[in-house]
Amino acid sequence: MKLTLVRHGATTWNALRRFQGQTDVPLSEEGRAQAAAIAAALRSESFDRIYSSDLSRALETARILAASRNTEVVADRRLREFDFGRWEGLTWEQIVAIDPRLGGQPPTRAKLYDPDGGESFAQVCARVRAFLDDVASQPFDSIAIVTHAGPLHAALSVLDLAGHRASGHRFSAGFAPGGITRMIVDREGARVIDLNDLRHLTA
Repeated sequence: MKLTLVRHGATTWNALRRFQGQTDVPLSEEGRAQAAAIAAALRSESFDRIYSSDLSRALETARILAASRNTEVVADRRLREFDFGRWEGLTWEQIVAIDPRLGGQPPTRAKLYDPDGGESFAQVCARVRAFLDDVASQPFDSIAIVTHAGPLHAALSVLDLAGHRASGHRFSAGFAPGGITRMIVDREGARVIDLNDLRHLTA
């Protein structure tokens, strides 16, 4: 099965580098333009279904992707961003100020996230794994998933990437708003074809 993983378009909080979590911040005008660019980049690809987080920034991105094709958009809460608890609305610098153990770490190290009143990376991985297991049980050849950076990190963590790791590949990049990651999942595991592809945003 082919998985096309999309991070939603940008919001005003992305521009301010604030952790949004499950706060329902809508797309900005830049984000809507990015969603249109995603749709254009994927216009020749067919999907059996488009899944999306139910948060509006992801769901609007998914609906823009689906607008020119006869493909159902299914919202699933398991694709939501981390619940960041006390961190929601804060910048990384503000988070480090209240949680100094994170000092010196980059803000994209999702595996380190364990905010007060929120979710750990292990908890996000558990719900993403449950979602992917459900998808794997369906007779799909190709699906698109529109979600957030946290679940994208989780997906790479829970999918079997053993073949890539054995050949020396490492997947530690951040996921930018509007980025596209393409994967093939079969009996041998998961293969990453494109990671956080942004070419459509600069074309």
